[in-house]
Amino acid sequence: MAIEFDFLSVVQEWPLLAKGFLLSLAMIALSGVLGILLGVIISWAKTLERPFINFLTSTYIELLRNTPFIVQLFFLFFALPSLGVKLSPLTASMLAMSINLSAYSAEILRAGIESIPSGQVRAGQSLGMTQHQIFKCIVLPQAFKNTWPALVSQVVIVMLGSAVCAQISTEELSYAANLIQGRNFRAFEAFFVATLLYLVMSIFVRFCLDHFISKLIFRGPRG
Repeated sequence: MAIEFDFLSVVQEWPLLAKGFLLSLAMIALSGVLGILLGVIISWAKTLERPFINFLTSTYIELLRNTPFIVQLFFLFFALPSLGVKLSPLTASMLAMSINLSAYSAEILRAGIESIPSGQVRAGQSLGMTQHQIFKCIVLPQAFKNTWPALVSQVVIVMLGSAVCAQISTEELSYAANLIQGRNFRAFEAFFVATLLYLVMSIFVRFCLDHFISKLIFRGPRG
């Protein structure tokens, strides 16, 4: 029995695919900024070396790094309403992505912070700089530069993980592919096209972060 493919029936649904593609990009753009920003705050809090703060940040990081992303997503969308907090699918998805990324980026930045020679910190102290100024002007820029490739990879991983957000009806790319195959019963073609679009998205995001964003931050592309 010959197998016949009908990619045209999937391509004809390009408005749905384009909407899902663009929404997925927007989700990772916003959650990427929020996640890394929160990761910076957490990594800075850990440098204060205060037992209670270290306990809170370590608990936060370990909780999020050792639980599945989809469980975190379901908790925000399905469990919080029982406490009176109801989030839209899109809000819950971006919040889950941001929180998840923050835990990983905090640990990545921690490794970068620990790689900074202590002599540079002492030099800042000798110049009368505060702990906050030393972290902002000396430690953080170098930590970002040293860990940027790992941060980029983590952003891409979170972006690909956003495919499960379709489970709560967030209209991103995998939601569009599932909707299309439900209409024309062309599951192979629909998800094959979605796979190619995710590949394009990953390459595009990595290229932008490795060249344009790193050039903006470090005054020169990395890699």
